[in-house]
Amino acid sequence: MNDESLTTTLKKWRRTLHQHPELGFLEYRTTFTIGKELEALGFTLHIGQQALRSESRKGVPPTQELEKHEAEALEWGVEPTWMELMKGGHTGIVATWDTGKPGKHSAFRFDIDALPIQETHDSAHIPFKEGFHSKVDGAMHACGHDGHTAIGIALAHFIREHRESLSGAFTLLFQPAEEGGRGAKAMTDKKGWLQHVDEFYTGHIGIHSLPVGTIAASVEGFLASSKLNVTYKGRSAHAGMNPEEGKNALLAAATASTQLYTIPRHSAGASRINVGKLQAGAGRNVIADRGYLELETRGETAAIQDFVHTEATRIIKSVGDLYDVSTEIEEVGETSSFECSQEAVDAVQARCIGSAAIQEILPVAGVSGSEDASFMVNEVQQHGGVATYMLFGTPLAFGHHHPSFDFDEEVLPVALETYINIVKGGHTCAGLVK
Repeated sequence: MNDESLTTTLKKWRRTLHQHPELGFLEYRTTFTIGKELEALGFTLHIGQQALRSESRKGVPPTQELEKHEAEALEWGVEPTWMELMKGGHTGIVATWDTGKPGKHSAFRFDIDALPIQETHDSAHIPFKEGFHSKVDGAMHACGHDGHTAIGIALAHFIREHRESLSGAFTLLFQPAEEGGRGAKAMTDKKGWLQHVDEFYTGHIGIHSLPVGTIAASVEGFLASSKLNVTYKGRSAHAGMNPEEGKNALLAAATASTQLYTIPRHSAGASRINVGKLQAGAGRNVIADRGYLELETRGETAAIQDFVHTEATRIIKSVGDLYDVSTEIEEVGETSSFECSQEAVDAVQARCIGSAAIQEILPVAGVSGSEDASFMVNEVQQHGGVATYMLFGTPLAFGHHHPSFDFDEEVLPVALETYINIVKGGHTCAGLVK
């Protein structure tokens, strides 16, 4: 496959992936699709359990849900030998390529999961209008990870096609469960994928609405975060006949959901808390025996995040004591803060100058939210390597995580060219790769 056909194939891959979204740790079909493509190219594959540290996963779906999706994936055509490596929510794949020639070791991360969002069927929505909208009820690629995955596959093709002109080694990490900060640490912790990496690059389509052709060589502003599920268990009772016998878990959940917002903001930097889900009660005349919350905490630094997390945990437990109900706190996700390496930023800028597709290179873009690639960036830097997180510009009519989210597909070849330029600038051993 030549570079021109590789670029045109990007759209096809993205659209195929968009039609079949899978949520975090349920990406069986996606992992298999990626893996078979890379297997045919000759990459060494590490699948599912081989790629992840099982104990480091967070927020793994219930067994019944896992088994349902595993059965569907097998029926679709995932090979049983692959499912053995993926079963139980062990999705994702690490692909490695060693040129056999001395040189740098570069790693690239691409997230592969979708979101629990019902995609719009509005006729103005391009995926619906052109027939490649999600075929899965309640699931959608509403954050661009379908594009990221397509770019990663295309980069693998480039490495394979130009193997004779490249030096060093490559590691491509197709990571599950980015949403909620659940998958990167499990991949980081397994087998030391990133402990001997010289350069690490990852990035995101969009985030800011920017013209196609604009990229940012780094970002700043991602927050460390934690994701918590809280269950209060009390005792049911008849609200009219014997309310004194009840222990009201609904009141505990409602009180916690308001009191968590009393945590003071931190003087050293940005801090956040949000209760995004509250469920409780069975009927108007029943003292509720169960209350459930889903919340998150965030901080500009690890210290600020620890402060908010500690205060949130204290309030949650204290409210449980106040209403005499039991309290269960489940940690289902986390991210860290990070800083991009200036050396990596400089490398992106230097290697992409003169690119036909890249019209403008911003040295840094301000962001918010959180990103679990933080664990990978920090791991590489702690072992002496350099790392950065890039943005690839596209106009955004609707923001990320919206039912009408979409991006201009012309961003795909721009992002691919960015990665190709990074590879050419760091690994060429016999003149420029043509």
